[in-house]
Amino acid sequence: MRGVVARRHHLLVEEFPEPTPAPGEALVALRACGICGSDLHTLAHPEMLPEVAAASGLEGRFDPDGDFYLGHEWVGEVLDFGAGTSDPPVQRGDLVVSMPYLVRPPELVALGFSNDHYAGYCERFLLTADLCHRVPRGLDVRLAALTEPMAVGLHAVNKARLAAGDTALVVGCGPIGLALIAWLRARGVEPIVACDYSAQRRGLAERLGAHVVVDPRDEPGIDAWQTIAAGRPVVIFEAVGVPGMLDEVIVAAPAQARVVVAGVCMQPDRIRPLFAIIKELNVQFVYAYDDDEFTATLHALDDGSLDVAPMVTGRVGFEGVAAAFELLGAAEHHVKVLVEPDGPAQVATL
Repeated sequence: MRGVVARRHHLLVEEFPEPTPAPGEALVALRACGICGSDLHTLAHPEMLPEVAAASGLEGRFDPDGDFYLGHEWVGEVLDFGAGTSDPPVQRGDLVVSMPYLVRPPELVALGFSNDHYAGYCERFLLTADLCHRVPRGLDVRLAALTEPMAVGLHAVNKARLAAGDTALVVGCGPIGLALIAWLRARGVEPIVACDYSAQRRGLAERLGAHVVVDPRDEPGIDAWQTIAAGRPVVIFEAVGVPGMLDEVIVAAPAQARVVVAGVCMQPDRIRPLFAIIKELNVQFVYAYDDDEFTATLHALDDGSLDVAPMVTGRVGFEGVAAAFELLGAAEHHVKVLVEPDGPAQVATL
């Protein structure tokens, strides 16, 4: 079978041996997998993963100098189960989404960040059957592929502990920033101010529910918020994840603000705590989601209460994944590009 492997900061398309499911596992065929910002960060800075795992007390191993497999926002078709798998929640032929883990006690494999296990940029890969969720009939595959990143947005909004009267400023309108905006609008938060350098992403932020969008080169996001909501409680969502951004947010935030850090910065960073101390800011870091949030997201996509189809801006086959990474790194032409086995060799705009 074919797939994409990450090797020394490069992405290559190669032939791999077929995976064989163990008891309790499902063999799935890829239908679509989104390219995530954390994929871009991991390709550039794989040396950070073992440091983070060790500091967090996580089991498992990761060799940043070895080959590894990316992709964790998938929709797959169930082909088979490992011998002895009993009462799986899905059946052969089902389209499924899943939290990106493979349970192999005592190890919990983070699929999409593993040297040993194929992931979403491969034709076929393995999932833990009990973690699979059937994609509802009628839900577009490309929309279902947004379940994982949209669940990240839901978790961040939940962690913000929004109260009546809260306002929001979203810094960065990439996929996670847009997910935040969609969930904030669904929660009735008003106003939502969003800022991003990309005109395309600002346009999508407006379509998904932001009341005010600004280019920070023309007007800082906090100034736009002050113009329409000064004096009201504000939650600032940092959804960029590059060094220096969190410090910038802390310095600009008004007193008593809450800051939710949803951007994934994998490099060393620097903040000036005194600004947060003097203003008594509440800074909340967030990561991933739980199973209830993942399930709720799939249901919201299915029933239409979360209309985020405009986020999917392109599709590409395995041969074009490396070029897609470069396009997404520029952040001007696309928001969410889906890798599809039958996709074109170059990113095609949808």
